Amino acid sequence: MGREGEVVAELLSEFERSHPGIHVKVQQLPWTAAHEKLLTAFAGDATPDLCQLGNTWIPELVALNALEPLDQYAAASPIVDPADYFAGVWDTNRVDGKLYGVPWYVDTRLVFYRRDLLRQAGFSAPPRSWHEWKRMLAAVDTHARPDRYAILLPLNEFEPLLALALQQDEPLLREDGRWGNFGGAGFRRALEFYLEMFQRGWAPALGNAAIANVWNEFGRGRFAFYVSGPWNIGEFHRRLPAEQQDSWMTAPLPGPDGPGASIAGGSSLVVFRASRHQAAAWRLIEFLSQPAVQRRFHALTGDLPPRRATWTDPGLAADVHARAFREQLERVKPAPKVPEWERITTEMRLVAERAVHGQLSVEQAARELDARADRILEKRRWLLGRRGAG
Repeated sequence: MGREGEVVAELLSEFERSHPGIHVKVQQLPWTAAHEKLLTAFAGDATPDLCQLGNTWIPELVALNALEPLDQYAAASPIVDPADYFAGVWDTNRVDGKLYGVPWYVDTRLVFYRRDLLRQAGFSAPPRSWHEWKRMLAAVDTHARPDRYAILLPLNEFEPLLALALQQDEPLLREDGRWGNFGGAGFRRALEFYLEMFQRGWAPALGNAAIANVWNEFGRGRFAFYVSGPWNIGEFHRRLPAEQQDSWMTAPLPGPDGPGASIAGGSSLVVFRASRHQAAAWRLIEFLSQPAVQRRFHALTGDLPPRRATWTDPGLAADVHARAFREQLERVKPAPKVPEWERITTEMRLVAERAVHGQLSVEQAARELDARADRILEKRRWLLGRRGAG
């Protein structure tokens, strides 16, 4: 899917040479159409043998009984070593105690920041806790011109709020994903901190569409902090001038009382239950999971590898902007593993935006989000109730 679908063909000639009985046919799908095409393929009994799957899609395909459990393959594999994968990322592939995917590349969110603007505000290192972050945001805001801000949190992105929420002890859904738990103290604490950044004027109440060019605006100093993902390492390298390359850096996401967790995102490799070539598909997964192949894949795409062994590559280890991602990946958590989760994140974004604009208090937003999540989860409760009754 996407760029990965374009470049994976460059890796497959070596696989086919070492496995002369296997020929791999690649079909590339745009991300915008991939979900619908996969569901259509499942309905038409035309699923592929192997597929790249966004890890938040795995629970939906598991609920459809479309994916083959991979536990026996992984247990017997000399290549796929679960202990070498970042634990939170590996966990995204486990549903109801079974393994349904092997991480292919990882994604998470952390802080991009302007080192020079932080120094001007009196700080020599990035924040490690919410308390430190608030101090820095306030100081940067004091030194900023009227048209500039301490941080950019685009309202059309749910990920920053989700990351803050995953730093809490309480789960976002309760009773095996039957009900929302946004009214719990943990989510309310995360939402309160998120809203404070807007209420104090540290963040503009804007979406990405209102920022003409986020990279140029970051370079101009319109904001000092930006919560984003690993693709922006390459973007900032390409889009900022050479004289500004030493002015920016990345840092793990601060947590309530110290270094915090973030989102365990990315894509995994799965095998469909209907495949007639499951053993061959697993051999391809093993090939693509080798650290040497993952290093080549990273060089082609910039995607971050899910295995610790791959991060020992000198080129990746020397990337100063990637080091914070390596640290953050030791502290990532999966989102709730229910098929309805992506719909719930849409509601999270919409409710949070209303709260940012002052239309809802923290308590009202939490109740509203619980009500919306509970409506979305109604069918899940019915299905789980039937299963329990049976």
